[in-house]
Amino acid sequence: MTAYAIAHLRNHPGPHPDVIAYIERIQDTLDPYSGRFLVHGGAKEVLEGQWPGDVVMIEFPGMDEARAWYDSEAYQEILPLRTDHIDGDVLLVEGVGPGYHPKRKIDRLRRAADA
Repeated sequence: MTAYAIAHLRNHPGPHPDVIAYIERIQDTLDPYSGRFLVHGGAKEVLEGQWPGDVVMIEFPGMDEARAWYDSEAYQEILPLRTDHIDGDVLLVEGVGPGYHPKRKIDRLRRAADA
């Protein structure tokens, strides 16, 4: 099932040379794991709450590929180029499959509440 790496990046100081190098090199770390950018700090409209910073979302075929990418030597080598200059939260999350309906989640929640 598809998985995503999602980052909420804050407090970046502008185009630091290390961050530019990170962006120049990241795609080569994604390619072996079939990772592709879906969102990369594009325009946003905050509808609820506050959202300081940027959003990055990368799609992978599954959680195994997403974890393998993050843990890879190639990515770990460039990671400090970003983390030394930008604060952020990063997570891996599994997506839902085709035909997903939120009723499935409600059924699980009701069973858990009844237990």
